[in-house]
Amino acid sequence: MVNVNSRMVANNIDNLLSDLFNNIPKALSNTWKDERSHFPPANILETKDAYHLELNVPGRTKEDFKVSLEDGQLKINFEQKNEEKQEDYKTIRREFNYKSFTRSFQVDDTIQAENIKARYENGILKLLLPKKEQAKESNKHITIL
Repeated sequence: MVNVNSRMVANNIDNLLSDLFNNIPKALSNTWKDERSHFPPANILETKDAYHLELNVPGRTKEDFKVSLEDGQLKINFEQKNEEKQEDYKTIRREFNYKSFTRSFQVDDTIQAENIKARYENGILKLLLPKKEQAKESNKHITIL
């Protein structure tokens, strides 16, 4: 009868899987992340009077963004700029990464398009999308018969 230590088997499987996934070539492992998930995460909040859109975009300035409203699409664009090389020092490690992105959000006719405001504060791009009066008043109690 062979005595099998289940903990040793589990550890060996964990080590094998860890080695397998940690040794995938960088070009393959980062392809999806780099190409598809590089746009910033967003929060959308609603109050009685407005929608609030927040994008987490640290390390930039307000001049880096273009915000436009076209055909019911609110578009937020950031274009990566080439950095100037510094001759007086050399970079040992660069982990800050700012990739170009465009995020689009559908805006319907309940929003006062002419009163949309944007500001950049502490690494968060904040947009205020005020509601039209009829959109504010559209919430009503419906009695179930």
